[in-house]
Amino acid sequence: MPNPTRILAVDDREENLTALAAVLDALPVEVVPVTSGRAALKELLGEEFALILLDVVMPEMDGFETAGHIKARPRTRDIPIIFLTAAGGAGEQAFRGYAAGAVDYLTKPFDPWLLRAKVSVFVELHRRNLELRRQAGLLRTALTGDADDSADCDRLLKALDDRLSRIEDDAARLRSGEPAEDLDDHVADLRLALDALSAGA
Repeated sequence: MPNPTRILAVDDREENLTALAAVLDALPVEVVPVTSGRAALKELLGEEFALILLDVVMPEMDGFETAGHIKARPRTRDIPIIFLTAAGGAGEQAFRGYAAGAVDYLTKPFDPWLLRAKVSVFVELHRRNLELRRQAGLLRTALTGDADDSADCDRLLKALDDRLSRIEDDAARLRSGEPAEDLDDHVADLRLALDALSAGA
């Protein structure tokens, strides 16, 4: 995969980072390992990540403090965080983790299949969000006419407008008492076109 989804793995122990990379090796992701909260914050300044796997117990800046800084930044506040920890008092730690903005909390040793499944969900969500952003950009371009692919967008918008016009004509005929036998077909046609657009076609 030319542009794999990036995942930030934060743990002060190198062997834990190696284990995480091995568990996620089968997924189309690039695991970026860092060994401290400060290094994580520095990495987040310039790169986009789909997910953060964050250890709780670390020297200097623990996972909760690191998560607080991540959630305080507009650029990174929406990145999901999964806490991973071997710390005791799992109930209280989990509560603090969710309060700090985590989407999940796993205790070590964790089930590799479970972690892989959870990461897969967030990778797919990230991919869909990127696709929605791309489609929004195409539509914005079509409206402003600023980029090379505005012709494709104009063609797409015209096709959607034509389909919508047919439905409006059918509705006008119905209001005036005339039959509009093709209304269902026209609605189905528009729905197919909108589905194709949302699928990136």
